[in-house]
Amino acid sequence: LIIILIIILIIFGAGKLPEIGSGIGKGIKNFKKATHETPEGIESPKEENDTAEDKT
Repeated sequence: LIIILIIILIIFGAGKLPEIGSGIGKGIKNFKKATHETPEGIESPKEENDTAEDKT
């Protein structure tokens, strides 16, 4: 993990690290928010009826 951080520091420089960290943090926050919200168009799956016809 430390090696990865050193490589990132070398590639992007010390000035860019806070900006990159902030961007990653916002992305993770938005991803978590999106996964916990249910879009209006998507309904939860309904249980299948036992009387449904066999489609095979």
